[in-house]
Amino acid sequence: MVKGRPREFDAEEALDKAMIVFWERGFEGASLTDLTDAMGISRPSLYAAFGNKEELFHRALERYVETGPAAEYRAALAAPTARAVVERLLRRAAESLTDPCHPAGCLSVQGALSCSEAAQSIKNELSALRCTGEDELRARFERAKAEGDLSASSNPAALARFVATLLQGMSVQAAGGATREQLLDVAEMAIASWPS
Repeated sequence: MVKGRPREFDAEEALDKAMIVFWERGFEGASLTDLTDAMGISRPSLYAAFGNKEELFHRALERYVETGPAAEYRAALAAPTARAVVERLLRRAAESLTDPCHPAGCLSVQGALSCSEAAQSIKNELSALRCTGEDELRARFERAKAEGDLSASSNPAALARFVATLLQGMSVQAAGGATREQLLDVAEMAIASWPS
């Protein structure tokens, strides 16, 4: 049996670096040269380890959701009340979106802001990811309504859309230079308006 040469790079580390490039530049803005330079690998190594650019993006997005700032979303949904869910989501988003350890904003928002028709599958994937997040939030608010944590007249779907819109808007604002304090002000205003 013939074995290929062993990889001379850490695939997880290379994937983290690709995630940052996609986060900073979006799918289409990230060239193969940008990616290979950041990852410290050659194009043949990229293709052998990750497939094409689109497959690399899928892997980077999965990593972002599982271990990056997006992982906080799942933890927030477990908060004991709907208000606590919103407080945790918005406050943590303000912190994460402006964390100097990684690019400002959110990969799932930034990655699709300027996709052409050629990258429609990427735009669709990112849209589906955001819709899934909103659906999970709606389900959490429906549970809160059933438990009496939200009033019987509340609209879980509208509340979920409201919070999702705030989170996406905060992402765009962070990418545009908004500070953590400015985003925390937005979060606090939204929390103050939450139905009691």
